[in-house]
Amino acid sequence: MTPLPEELDQAQAELDEGQAQADAGAEQIDAGLAQIDAGRRLATLTDGLRFVSEDGDTAVAQVTFSSEAGSIDPDISAQLPETGTVLADDDVEVTYSAEIVQDFSSIAGPGEAIGVAIAAIVLLVMLGSLVAAGLPLIMALVGVGAGIGTALAFTTFVEMNSTAPVLALMLGLAVGIDYSLFLLNRHRNQLKDGMPLRASIALATGTSGNAVAFAGLTVIIALAALFVTGIPFLTVMGFAAAGTVAVAVLVALTLTPAALSLVGARVLPKKQRGLVQHDGAHAEADVELDEDVDHQPRHHDEANTGWAAGVVKRPILTIVGVLAIVASLAFPTLDLRLGLPDGSAEPAESTAYQTYDSIRDNFGAGVNGPLLGVAELDEPLAEGDLPVQVAQADLGEALVAIDNVEYVAPIGVSDDRQTLAFQIVPSGGPSEESTVQLVSDLDAAGDEIGAANDATIGFTGQTVANIDISNQLGDALPIYLLVVLGLSLILLLLVFRSIVIPLLATAGFLLSLAAAFGVVVAVYQWGFLSSIFGVTEPGPILSFLPILLIGVLFGLAMDYQVFLVSAMREMKVHGASAHDAIVKGFNHSARVVVAAAIIMISVFSGFIFAELAMIRPVGLGMAVGVLIDAFLIRMTLTPAVMALLGEKAWFIPKWLDKALPDVDVEGSSLEREYTK
Repeated sequence: MTPLPEELDQAQAELDEGQAQADAGAEQIDAGLAQIDAGRRLATLTDGLRFVSEDGDTAVAQVTFSSEAGSIDPDISAQLPETGTVLADDDVEVTYSAEIVQDFSSIAGPGEAIGVAIAAIVLLVMLGSLVAAGLPLIMALVGVGAGIGTALAFTTFVEMNSTAPVLALMLGLAVGIDYSLFLLNRHRNQLKDGMPLRASIALATGTSGNAVAFAGLTVIIALAALFVTGIPFLTVMGFAAAGTVAVAVLVALTLTPAALSLVGARVLPKKQRGLVQHDGAHAEADVELDEDVDHQPRHHDEANTGWAAGVVKRPILTIVGVLAIVASLAFPTLDLRLGLPDGSAEPAESTAYQTYDSIRDNFGAGVNGPLLGVAELDEPLAEGDLPVQVAQADLGEALVAIDNVEYVAPIGVSDDRQTLAFQIVPSGGPSEESTVQLVSDLDAAGDEIGAANDATIGFTGQTVANIDISNQLGDALPIYLLVVLGLSLILLLLVFRSIVIPLLATAGFLLSLAAAFGVVVAVYQWGFLSSIFGVTEPGPILSFLPILLIGVLFGLAMDYQVFLVSAMREMKVHGASAHDAIVKGFNHSARVVVAAAIIMISVFSGFIFAELAMIRPVGLGMAVGVLIDAFLIRMTLTPAVMALLGEKAWFIPKWLDKALPDVDVEGSSLEREYTK
């Protein structure tokens, strides 16, 4: 019996419906398989990544703030440790990373106080009077207080990095003490030579004060020149420190003479106060000197006595010895690697280091500094979970294939489904060389990965920002060094009216710089004598240390060059032979320069054990730089080379000599006017 057409149509409809159901089931199976595959791929990206340790004893939690990391209110960040204390009753110990607990509120600690105390002892031994020793310290503290206070007042208008006041404090103390000491020393010597009190103050201010103004100007210019780096926080730091140095100069030139007038003869030890000639009670400011008194400084040193005399007798041996010492100290500089400190640089007993170490041991070093990857898709993803999962898996697999990537975890999708975010966990810690290389490789591969996935990819995060800043500072370093060297040559040419002396001074500055870098690398990057200097783990050198060290050491090196060599030049102008000018000029200025250098070293050394770990290598670099520059370069190498050159050391073309203005840094013309 043949089926009716209606029956055939019904059967066909049933078959079609069954086929449709089968097709739908197949699609669901395919979709399910695709989703399972995408899930498997995503799981593979994070295989091994955990936030609870395998033994179940340690857990790590990441805190995300709604504001930028550098703009977090300290009161808010302080609430985290307070919250963690409630877990103590449950026998849970909570530690915190450096980003949470790092405290910049105190810019001075016990180390800095010890440095100032040593400076006070040096002043007391040198000057033999509590009043005289206390005067430079008081002047420095007044200058630092006014300078830092003014800088902090500008934070209303300018955002200032929390470490900026530390640099200002470090420099303000050191130069503030030294600048007042230079005036005080000149004044004391003149009083011993019989000059009336007020006349001596005026002459000291007009001579040594002139040199102080020039020396301070070199430091100020070098610090202000930090703007050539193009990095805002470093520019602000430089201007804050330069402003504090400027205040120190003003205090030395104004408040110090006033204080000297008040203390009178008490600037001398008791046994010498009888030598002081007091002006009349109503003496005029432009008091005339007593014609019966010989006001010329009494240079008792002969041309064949003292340290300089021994140096100039054996110049070649001296030069070779100094260069050998500097070369051995500078050798580690060849391995200099720049970076910004992470938790591994903190003291071993600190919660920041304990957190870093615990995360490294239980979860891998890279969890201490994950990177963030952001993919901006050309077109929004289709609705549903599968398109998102597939896109995340495609991009994640491309990222995890790059060397030194441990895990890639998708962490977000934008509301418009066009932006994907990933957390990239490196195999190494935030400051390790492998992570630096990884950031470079990610930047290089980003365009290719993006093109293959119809997206634009970028990378960010604290670790990436730190590495980018370090690279930017490294690129700016040669430019800044050229600016400083050019400035050095010009200023010294004006001061000493010689072609050789500026070249010698600049070469000496480079030697001091290399030695300072070498010592810092040996201690903080290689771990040499790490237990003495409190280095928990060796790592890269603070990225902005080289630029800071160049600026500061340049200014201080020029200070010593001016105070030592200008005295030699003055002897030469007065008719002494090249040999005698070196020795007599050196003996005339060496004592105060030695004291000034020891004070600088003491103050800077106090910062080697500062509360802030990132400041410690800055303190060591500056202390070593001053030590090498003052004692080996300015007081040993410079006289030796000048002795070897003889009269040629003072050579300058006549046309250039006529073209240069007469700077008269030491105020020699004023001194001759007073004493003629």
